[in-house]
Amino acid sequence: MKTRWRFGVIAGLFLALFSLYPQLNLVYLRGAEYNGHYAYNDIDEVAYASYVHALMDGRPRKNDPYTGRDDSADHPQPESLFSIQFAAPYTIAIPARVLGIGTPWAFTIAGAIAAFLAAFLVFWVARMVLENDWFAMAASLVTLVGGAVFAGEGAMSEVFFDGFSYPYFPGFRRYIPALAFPAFFLFVGAIYKLASDDETNKKANWATVGVAVAAFAYCTFSYFYVWTTAVAWAGCFGVALIAVRLEVFKKCWLRLTAAAVGCGLALIPYAVLLSRRSTTMDDVQLLSSTHALDLTRPPEYVAAMVIIVLILGSIVKILNFRDAKTILVLSLAVSVFVVFNQQVLTGRSLQPIHYQVFIGNYVAGLAFILTIGMLFRSDHAKLSKLMTAAAAALSLIAVFWGFVECFYTVRVLDDVNVLRDKAYPVGRRLTELAAGDTDARSKVILPFDIAVGDDLPTIAPQAVLWARHQHVFAGVSWQENKERYYQYLYYTGVDPEDLLASMKSGRDFVSVIALFGWGRHTDRLSADYKPLTYAELDHEADLYAEYLRRFDPRTARNRPADFALTRADEEPDWTNVDRWYTRDEGEQIGDFVLYKLTLRQ
Repeated sequence: MKTRWRFGVIAGLFLALFSLYPQLNLVYLRGAEYNGHYAYNDIDEVAYASYVHALMDGRPRKNDPYTGRDDSADHPQPESLFSIQFAAPYTIAIPARVLGIGTPWAFTIAGAIAAFLAAFLVFWVARMVLENDWFAMAASLVTLVGGAVFAGEGAMSEVFFDGFSYPYFPGFRRYIPALAFPAFFLFVGAIYKLASDDETNKKANWATVGVAVAAFAYCTFSYFYVWTTAVAWAGCFGVALIAVRLEVFKKCWLRLTAAAVGCGLALIPYAVLLSRRSTTMDDVQLLSSTHALDLTRPPEYVAAMVIIVLILGSIVKILNFRDAKTILVLSLAVSVFVVFNQQVLTGRSLQPIHYQVFIGNYVAGLAFILTIGMLFRSDHAKLSKLMTAAAAALSLIAVFWGFVECFYTVRVLDDVNVLRDKAYPVGRRLTELAAGDTDARSKVILPFDIAVGDDLPTIAPQAVLWARHQHVFAGVSWQENKERYYQYLYYTGVDPEDLLASMKSGRDFVSVIALFGWGRHTDRLSADYKPLTYAELDHEADLYAEYLRRFDPRTARNRPADFALTRADEEPDWTNVDRWYTRDEGEQIGDFVLYKLTLRQ
């Protein structure tokens, strides 16, 4: 039966709508006062947006928007997480710069396009397996809308349990994994097509090889967790194909081998860039050593259920393990266990929570819904109509749940998104001040609000003294990042006793992350997690006190502040700032006041 692509388009439009929901919600909340900023779906998006903004501003691939330290012949910079994973940000930055679109709307549009393409390509994969347009649409909606559910998170934590609704549609985090998603599913579909198609159209098959390699290369230079999952799935699929249907593998081995070689070649420049990474990157990304099994992740539960059903289905003759479709679904399920347990062989673990939330859950979800479709697949007319009706019902349930996810999880970030939009005119004013100033990117802003400071580099060219995501770039060492945070605390009037009390209270996660790293804040990110002790907190407070005793902004390793930014309705304690700087009268910009600082002689 001819594929009716409009079903894939419908699924894509719903996913695009869900991706736009936070933005529409922000516009609604701000009403006539809306300034034009984008609503972020995850606090990490500010770092990605800052990098995209820097690229749009003509800065080099190895740039650091938080410190203004860019790669140059005189000051070469090491590779960072962002400069290595450059494909996705350039996908946004180049068209946006050509079309004259600002970073906020470039991010919003890119997210919607990525969601549409991901849904359309999942439909394509599901349609090849199920041969039913309605169920393929349902599979697309269930897989992508249910991402948080398959990860054991999202709105269901609050709807069904006494939990917290977070995160919002994790696959829509921009630009990763959002932009890598379509490439991943394109890769899966292309490899499956190479193994399942006959040789009646060799030209098309070789073109499919090129598509598979290009999709994998895009994943490689976009997001680590997506391309490693692609490798895990392809390996599982290849092994299963050889073990179960060797005669099929013999027919397509040349094309599959060519695809494997092409993908391997794409990893060579990636390995070269990785070898030039900054010395602090492994620590920041929480690379840990372990051989322990990891079998308690929600996506693994889903994958295990899929494997059990496939085995039972084959026993009762509903499914056939020699069928390429069954091999595909089985390989998807098995690959989930591979990505969570590769450390058993490699001895290295890198934030497995990202597999749980950003890719493994979607792979398990796709295997789950494809298994359901295969169980009820039938050529009988009445049963086929029943399957279509069931698929329509599943689609409606998925769409309904999509709006539930939006409502519960988006509101978590309402306040900070409103605050960021209020501060958006400040970014425009700073951009105006930077016009014609050759030193603008090196000038430093002291923002008294942490959320605003974290967001400023997404809309303004100046650097910031300290920001929550500053340490993920290569421009500063971990020690300098700590010293910058010491300065931030000092200028904002926090003394060592205040710092110690706030950290011991358990509420000051910002200081814990800034001074000890993300891996000491929560056990979600690292296999080496160790709770902080009071002795460590006391020692850090002592280090801060010692730093203050010898602090002088004229001799610090970072540039002194050139601006200070405060809320208009909150007068901060200027004691420590005024000790070292003189301030002008300040310029009120909406709800904020921007001061120019001059270092005292």
